[in-house]
Amino acid sequence: MTPMHFTLSTCFILALSGLSFHRTHLLSALLCLEGMMLSLYLALSLWTLQLDSPIFSSAPMLLLAFSACEAAIGLALLVATSRTHGTDQLKALNILQC
Repeated sequence: MTPMHFTLSTCFILALSGLSFHRTHLLSALLCLEGMMLSLYLALSLWTLQLDSPIFSSAPMLLLAFSACEAAIGLALLVATSRTHGTDQLKALNILQC
């Protein structure tokens, strides 16, 4: 395993463990999801550079566009839930309480 593959997989695993273990606020969960998407973007970009194929050259930009859309939707949900519930804690976002 090259140092670059180790770094990218470690970044993804750290973001996944942060999402799994520190689920107190919605903002921290969104930041962990964004870290996972950025590590996937870097891995896909490096994979595309290693292949030297023009077919896969647009895949990293497509993933980055989806990541930006996911971040915008997540922030919109954060604003909406903080306005309705008064907090961004995930314990307060029970579906049965709405």
